[in-house]
Amino acid sequence: QVQLVESGGGLVQAGGSLRLSCAASGRTFSSYAMGWFRQAPGKEREFVARITWRGGSTVYADSVKGRFTISRDNAKNTVYLQMDRLKPEDTAVYYCAVQTTVVADFGSWGQGTQVTVSS
Repeated sequence: QVQLVESGGGLVQAGGSLRLSCAASGRTFSSYAMGWFRQAPGKEREFVARITWRGGSTVYADSVKGRFTISRDNAKNTVYLQMDRLKPEDTAVYYCAVQTTVVADFGSWGQGTQVTVSS
């Protein structure tokens, strides 16, 4: 079982930056990758980015590619999401989750952190 705690959300003006953190505890050594997702009011939860614990291979949603950067610190069991050039449409609750194997669904969701981008 993996426990996840997100932090770093807040209110920022369009064009600004935020860095989210996701601290993982528990059986993190057995997981394959970590991902960030977001859910805006009235919308479905959507994938944002993913990074593997080994090798640091990354994947991004087209909507954030070139603006967001996912990274990890294996020693701290923490994954980050650096968000630059934020847009009002990035406003959402951001969640991190763990992917235990390359074919598994994401799970062990954190409580989420609110990101609000004002125009």
